[in-house]
Amino acid sequence: MRTKKFALYGTFFCITGIFFYLIGVFVAIPRRIFFDSPSLLHLNELLVWYSGVPLVFGFSLILFDLFVLYPAKRSNDYIFENNVPNTSVTVVLTAYNDEESIATAVSDFLSHRLVKRVIVISNNSRDRTFDAAIAAGAITFNELRPGYGSCVHRALSEGIKFDDTDLTVLCEGDMTFRAYDIDKLVSYIPHADIVNGTRTVEQLRAKDTQLSTFMFYGNLFVGKLLEIKHIGHATFTDVGTTYKICRNSALTKLLPKLNPSVNLEFNPYFLDIALQNNLRVIECPITFHKRIGLSKGGNVNNLVALKLGFRMIKGILFNWD
Repeated sequence: MRTKKFALYGTFFCITGIFFYLIGVFVAIPRRIFFDSPSLLHLNELLVWYSGVPLVFGFSLILFDLFVLYPAKRSNDYIFENNVPNTSVTVVLTAYNDEESIATAVSDFLSHRLVKRVIVISNNSRDRTFDAAIAAGAITFNELRPGYGSCVHRALSEGIKFDDTDLTVLCEGDMTFRAYDIDKLVSYIPHADIVNGTRTVEQLRAKDTQLSTFMFYGNLFVGKLLEIKHIGHATFTDVGTTYKICRNSALTKLLPKLNPSVNLEFNPYFLDIALQNNLRVIECPITFHKRIGLSKGGNVNNLVALKLGFRMIKGILFNWD
């Protein structure tokens, strides 16, 4: 039952119908002004009228999933609670040319009472990120394979190697996140295998972050698309954040099934594959701050974010290769 994705593909058909309807509406303006002819009018009408076909079909699939399949999808032992006796954590930080921020980030996390160690994975940084991380007290590795996915996969793989912690916290070394939110993540972990931070609470977001309004709502849209794909098993408002806490037992199961070559879209990919493997994922509100240094990922500008968003949507709807 869980594998039936009627709502997901219904959403795809609805978006397709709306897309063609809007094209029909907007095309009517230049047609009326410059190219008014019976044949173009007929084409314009076809676009508007037949856009309703995928819209109605998609809406029907969504209703079927919500009112027929959804109750069964939620029926299995829904509230989960499994306390973690050892709440000490290993923190793993990804870094790429973060010389300006990495030492501060390492010091911040090392100062937290639950943190046993901080590991920094430098992804072929060309500045002094590696040396600065070591000087701040981090265990540091250089990941030679380029790409965000390779860096995250290496970070989590290094984090689960220690037997004195049962939990691994994944974060970034650019100071957009703070160590004090570990307390919130740990408070949620009895109810999940993975607790994913969400940056969507307005009062917890700094004013001047790299997350523009376009990126904020685009990320929310992709999150809801992933939620629809796993309807009844997850709620998402943010799939772009790195900050999360994971049970090492879950990571041991999940990491061999992840493809490190998936690049900037690795975070939603990670969550999607986790849910496909029946791991429990929940969200936790976290604070989001202005980064130190320049963004090198999908937050460079709105055009880069748009391209990344399309890759995320493709991965959710079809595949991540």
